[in-house]
Amino acid sequence: MKLTRQILGPVALAVVLAAGCAKPPTEQIDAAEKAVAEARQSGAATYTADEYAKLEGTLAALKKEVGEQDAKFALFRDYGKAEQLAASMKADAERVKTEAAKKKEEAKAAALQAQQVAQEAVKSTVDLVAQAPVGKDRAALEAIKNDTEALKASLNQVQIAIDKEDYPAAQTQAKAIHEKSQAVSAEIQQALAKVGKGKPAPAKKK
Repeated sequence: MKLTRQILGPVALAVVLAAGCAKPPTEQIDAAEKAVAEARQSGAATYTADEYAKLEGTLAALKKEVGEQDAKFALFRDYGKAEQLAASMKADAERVKTEAAKKKEEAKAAALQAQQVAQEAVKSTVDLVAQAPVGKDRAALEAIKNDTEALKASLNQVQIAIDKEDYPAAQTQAKAIHEKSQAVSAEIQQALAKVGKGKPAPAKKK
């Protein structure tokens, strides 16, 4: 009997130690990190920046918690809080991913609309340049033509931004082109108005 106790004693202790050695929730953490990565890929850092920043904060807190538990003696480790953080982060990441995807589509639509407005404004400016009067101030006319050519070229940058799915940049560039086109058009219209006012009245037939 004494021998049996001597044998079972270490075995029982080993069982207790094994049961007390908590392990980090690796699968839950991996799933949460994957969800955050997918949220980032959906454009969360751009379209839901505040929410994505919170996700990164939770991820940092999760890693810190796991590190603190890992540093403890095996019997005193408790990964319960880490599991809760991982579950919360995964749910939040999935929600942010959906929200970011929706806002990204809205930004795409806005960028395409701004691009169309910019294209129409540039076309209108090009048409006006063709009517620009050729007077003494040829340098001014050449400057206007150069501005117009630059506007046409800048439309390519808008398309490049759209192709890269950088819709905020595309929208910003398109709006700038539209404003510049209006300014150039105004210059030409003023020049046309001056020429019109300065023309002599047609001679009357006798």
